[in-house]
Amino acid sequence: MSAASSLFSSSMHVGVSHPKLAAKPSACCLLNHPWNHLKPKTSFGHSGISQKSKLSRKGDEILWRAGALQVESAPSFSVGQKFQLDDVIEAQQFDRETLSAIFEVARSMESIENNSSGSQMLKGYLMATLFYEPSTRTRLSFESAMKRLGGDVLTTENAREFSSAAKGETLEDTIRTVEGYSDIIVMRHFESGAAKRAAATASIPVINAGDGPGQHPTQALLDVYTIEREIGKLDGIRVGLVGDLANGRTVRSLAYLLAKYEDVKIYFVSPNVVKMKDDIKEYLTSKGVEWEESADLMEVASKCDVVYQTRIQKERFGEKIDLYEEARGKYIVNKDVLRVMQKHAVVMHPLPRLDEITVDVDSDPRAAYFRQAKNGLYIRMALLKVLLLGW
Repeated sequence: MSAASSLFSSSMHVGVSHPKLAAKPSACCLLNHPWNHLKPKTSFGHSGISQKSKLSRKGDEILWRAGALQVESAPSFSVGQKFQLDDVIEAQQFDRETLSAIFEVARSMESIENNSSGSQMLKGYLMATLFYEPSTRTRLSFESAMKRLGGDVLTTENAREFSSAAKGETLEDTIRTVEGYSDIIVMRHFESGAAKRAAATASIPVINAGDGPGQHPTQALLDVYTIEREIGKLDGIRVGLVGDLANGRTVRSLAYLLAKYEDVKIYFVSPNVVKMKDDIKEYLTSKGVEWEESADLMEVASKCDVVYQTRIQKERFGEKIDLYEEARGKYIVNKDVLRVMQKHAVVMHPLPRLDEITVDVDSDPRAAYFRQAKNGLYIRMALLKVLLLGW
């Protein structure tokens, strides 16, 4: 039995839940639990169990819910320091054991999603999606995840233009306001580091749904989950990261997570103007992860278990359109690339794609990017469950 599996019990571990919500009751229970929501806040990531948990006082609320609802039998972890999640901000906050635990919860979410009656485990909880940049898959998958678990959603799209941010309101003031309406915030922002600022301000869980060219940790989680599902292992794999590696927050976060595993080699294939930044290379080297830069996509594709293609992000080039045009179209995954790939290998892409993967690749069983997008639903269901109810 795996270390993560041994931590499962057969029933919901009621009374233990998210460390940031001790003082923030769900909207449906405000009258019954008039707790002060301005409690001392722990940092994001793993917090010591000795610190006051934001959800430690939600045990009574969960028991109250259980009296009104049928509580489903679901995997639940015994609580320990390393499994205590405050927020989801960056890929580095996870260790292998926590990743395995999240993936096991995600697998249980697949059965819930396949059940037409769904789940009511998050009934009465409200999730606010605060998106300052355009999004389709990420925002909709989070909203679908919340609703499939019985919760409700407050949403704003393009908050950069259609919110008080357009009037000059600070991010911190926005977060303090929105947390008064919701139990968890999912935020995408155009500035790197914005998610950390939000988490430092909020008294409820914050999930980083992408912060500029910084990170996209939930995408990395679903990417690693997909690799494990498709390839059958995470140790000893070869991964080719292709495309816009300088501006792609998905590949940055994925590189951080891949460094958790043994005997992994990463190939960087990109135009010169969008090469992987040195901070990632230095991090991989410090963790003993072998990496190599290459200009030959065909050679790399022939060696890899995963070819992870990304689009060249025009929005990150500003007025330097000449550099964008120089980079765009240099590396394209097409039938020729498929012919040199191994039979078990897969092509992945965080989407949206433009022309960097030709549409005739879609029919090949090794095209995993739409399965990858679906896996995002299960990972986000798992994270919402863990952050709001605990393991």
